[in-house]
Amino acid sequence: MIRIREAIVVEGKYDRIRLASIVDTLILETRGFGIFNDRELLQMLRMIARERGLIVLTDSDPAGFVIRNFISGAIPPEQVKHGFIPAIEGKEPRKTSPSKEGLLGVEGIANDIIEKAIKNSGATIIGSGSLDGRDREKITRIDLYNAGLTGGENSSLRRRQLMEFLGLPKLLSTSRLLEVLNTIMSKRVFEQTIKDFGWM
Repeated sequence: MIRIREAIVVEGKYDRIRLASIVDTLILETRGFGIFNDRELLQMLRMIARERGLIVLTDSDPAGFVIRNFISGAIPPEQVKHGFIPAIEGKEPRKTSPSKEGLLGVEGIANDIIEKAIKNSGATIIGSGSLDGRDREKITRIDLYNAGLTGGENSSLRRRQLMEFLGLPKLLSTSRLLEVLNTIMSKRVFEQTIKDFGWM
């Protein structure tokens, strides 16, 4: 089990129960779309984010991204980090049928993948120092452009290939991809990855 400083926000109680066996921190639920109309819950998330930081860990389906984007728009960006689980097809054991998209939610993802998503978010691991990467050179939009990931004829295909290689959800926007890249790798590792693809 890892201990982190930030609180984690997930969609539902089964996600919370799942994470409780993997990470030692405060775990909060949005109750799905319930957060949209719950001012008290949102106020609590803002307070916790201000005090210790918040990691958003939602499912990799469209509903999860809607919730993630809502939280991102309601809380200052410097107080929010993002953990992403890959889009893996399957069905949780407690469910009689798969989700609409046929993807596993947070509750159905393997422990090591969840732990990796938490660490890659830039979580501050207690006892191991900070892993948030704030002291390293950032990957920029110009770097994405130079690698052919934006502004080119094959940019969309290249982004999909890179996201698949890194095990990231397919629904990431270019801006969100840039945020994720800056939490999971240094600029040097990014440049080497691009070279390995033969794009530089």
